[in-house]
Formats: sequence, C-alpha cells, structure tokens
Amino acid sequence: MTSHVQQSDPDFVKSKHDDEWHEHNGTPDVIELAAAYVPGSDAEKKLLWKIDKRLIPCIWGLYTLSYLDRANIGNAKTGGLQADFNLTSTQYSIVLLVFFISYVIFEIPSNLFIARVRPSLYLSGLCILWGGVAAAMAGAKNYKQLAGIRFALGVCEAGFAPGVAFYLSSWYKRYELASRFAIYYTATAVSGAFSGLLAGVITQHLDGARGYEGWQWLFIIEGVGSSFLGFFTWFIMPDWPSTTKFLSGEERVLAAQRLAYDGLANTGGAQGHIGHWHALKLAVTDWRTWILTVLYMLCTGAQTIQYFVPTLIGALGWKGYVGQYHTIPLYASAFVFILTFCWGADYLQKKPQAITLAASMGTVFFIIVTATTNHMVQYVFLIFAFGCVYALPPLILTWVPNILGHPAEKRAVAIALVNSLGNSASIYGVFLWPTKDAPRYIPGFAATTVWLALIAVLAQVMAYLVKKYPVEAPDAEKVVLQEIEKQRQQGKLGKHHPDTA
Repeated sequence: MTSHVQQSDPDFVKSKHDDEWHEHNGTPDVIELAAAYVPGSDAEKKLLWKIDKRLIPCIWGLYTLSYLDRANIGNAKTGGLQADFNLTSTQYSIVLLVFFISYVIFEIPSNLFIARVRPSLYLSGLCILWGGVAAAMAGAKNYKQLAGIRFALGVCEAGFAPGVAFYLSSWYKRYELASRFAIYYTATAVSGAFSGLLAGVITQHLDGARGYEGWQWLFIIEGVGSSFLGFFTWFIMPDWPSTTKFLSGEERVLAAQRLAYDGLANTGGAQGHIGHWHALKLAVTDWRTWILTVLYMLCTGAQTIQYFVPTLIGALGWKGYVGQYHTIPLYASAFVFILTFCWGADYLQKKPQAITLAASMGTVFFIIVTATTNHMVQYVFLIFAFGCVYALPPLILTWVPNILGHPAEKRAVAIALVNSLGNSASIYGVFLWPTKDAPRYIPGFAATTVWLALIAVLAQVMAYLVKKYPVEAPDAEKVVLQEIEKQRQQGKLGKHHPDTA
C-alpha cells in the first residue's frame, strides 16, 4: 500500500474552507481500495463511528431548537398568552393552522433545492432564520399578528425536517437509518420536556421582568438560542459523502460502496443528477409514495395532541407552572419509546412490525384514557400513549428512503412529499381539541385512537405489497466503479489504484 496519512477525527477549530473538499481543488493522493465491499468490516465500523460523531450532534441540536420554537406556543398559551389576548379556542386553532399551511407548501421546493446545495449552510441558515422569527412572536399584540408570524415560522422551518431525513439517507444504509434518525428525533421529546421545564421557570420567575410578560420572555429566549446555534453548526457539519474532506478518498469510496450495495443513490456522487420535474414525476407516479403518505398523515394527525398537552394536563387538575412541570413525564416517555422502537427496528430489521406494534399499543392506551374517569389513571396511560405516538414518525419517515432509495432526487422528493402532505393532517388535527369538549375531550381522543389503529393495519398491508412488488435497485458494481473513476479524475485516487490501473 502506498503511503497515505489518514485524517484523524475532525478538529472543530478548522475553517469550513479547509474542511470541505470540492471539485478541482484537491491534491493528488494515491490510495488503495479493498477489492470488494465487506459489510460489517472494521473499516466500515470506523467510518460509521466517524460519521456519527460528526453528523448526529449537529442535527440533534438544530432539531431540538426547531421543535422548541414550533411547539412552545402551547406553553405560552397556558403561561399567560391566552389571558392577555382573550384567545378563544378557535383563534388558538387558527394560530396553529397557519403554521402548517406554509410548512406544507414549502417542503417540496425546499427538498428539491437541498439535493443541489451544501446542506451544512442550508440547514444552519434555516435555523438562524426561524430563531429570529420565533423571537419576533414576543412582539405580537393580538392573535392575528401572532398568526402572521407563525405563518413565517412555517416557511422557515418547512425545509428542515424533510431536509434532514434526506440528508441522513445520503449517509446511512437502510437499517442504520432508523436508529440514527431516532437519536435525532429524540430532540422532539427533549425539547418538549425542556420546554415545559423552561416555561415553568420563566412564567414563575420572569413574568413582568423589564416590562415583558412571561410568555414573551419564553419566545425571546428560545428564539435567540436557535439563531445562536445556527451560526456555529455550519462549521462542523459535512455535506455529501462524495464531496467532504473530513473523509479520506478511501473513505469516500467506501461510503459510496455502502450505499450502492444497499440500493441507495449516492448524493453528490458520480451518477449525476436528474431534472427536478423528472424527479417529481417519478415520485408522484409511484403508488408506494401515496401509501406512505397516508401512513404519515395518520401519524401526524395523531401527533397534534402535542399542542394541547398543557391544556389536557390542566383538565386533569394541574394548573399554571405546576401543570407545565407535569408535561415533562410525557416527553420522557416519548424519548424512551422513540429509542426503543427505532433501535429495535434497525437491529431486528423489522420496521413494519415495529410500526404495527407501536400503533397497536397506542390504540390500547388511548382507549383506556378515553374510557376511564380516574384522573391519575388517565394521566399514567396518557404518558404511555404519548410515547407510542412519538415513536411512529421516525419509523414511518425513514421507511420512505428504505423503499424509494434511487435516484437521489426522487428520494428527496418522496421524503418531502410524504412529510408535507403528511403534515397537512395537522391542518384539521388542530381543531380536534376545542375547549367545549373539556374535561374529557372524547372526540380528540377517539379520532387519535382510530388513526393509530389504521396505522397498525396499513403498515402490514404496505409490507406485503412492497415484498410482492419490490423496487428495482441500481447496479451496485457499476455505481462503485463510477465513483472510483470520479475520485481518480479529481485527484483523490491515483493512477496506481488497483481498480483504475
């Protein structure tokens, strides 16, 4: 083997310019590539750990603050916003609704864009923008102004969640994806729990400070925190496997091999791009896309309960900052359920079975919550049911690139389409919990129960159909040879490379 100094773990003080490799600016570097890809090799494990350390902390931090800024409206409502604005149940639902309208509209254009740009800059930039918009909600004087700012927040956040799903699917194999996405998605649970804790502290201790209400401080502190983080993550995040310098040339080819042998197109790789309209056509004409969309719609429809958690806790007898603290166990349960089901799905390679199990358990738990009138029993089983609801989105969304992996642009559109249309369920889901249904909220709990039961059945139908009508995967050998040639031409694989001699 010719001499080659492998890059060690990334030094985070390096500039972004030094850390990213682009076409025509590399120096010749001769390396040897193993003759064949061996799954589970030491080299692959080392590569996987190197990728994990770089990607996961960045996207986890960004998504934690994304969800914090999106969902803190529920805490603000019970923390004084409702009283200050004389907010009715319908007005609050409208404030929630406009966010999802803009969120749904802008997801697909955003994911078409991210396949052609540097995700490190794009995703971090979105964080900076939505942080500023979230902080601006503190300046709203009535519910109409608040709704307008929430619409702008939806525009800024629209590209992030589907963008991250596509981004991760460009780095990880099929049964590595759910476990990594699970770690990322625990940000929703952590942010929910932290939001309850932070809202309790702020509304208890900062209410009236410097002339601002507690709910205003909540928006300001959490929004500024998001923008602050966004200014730093772009220095750390890599872009695509084929273009990042934090991997050596050998590691980039290995990354391409891993994806190719798993039937996934290598984003930024030697296979090139297909047009936006062609990608859109491929996605919308594939029946698999629409079944996955229905699954995700049912899932996100059930998840609208998150915006009413403080209200539901209040109906059980815990008010004010005490009620804020009582929301924390629900998100702790969500954290555990997300990790358990997603890691189990990857380890056992049984994603549809994991979806059905989580949905079935949630169905049973919600039936108990709806049927009983004992507040403590309701609270305990609401905690478990909430965990099941939160386990489903990462399982379903990571099933999309598992099934629709090639080409990369089609994968990006399919993820965005499923995520955007799936989130459209939130448009009517926010009207399921009106104040007039207090204290038991039977219609909301009943609808959520039915949706989870449908998910349990439809996941098995989808698994059967996918097995019977599999998607044709690209030729893995051809993909790897193309990637080796690309790296060689760009000076990262020398002429003495065994596969280019």
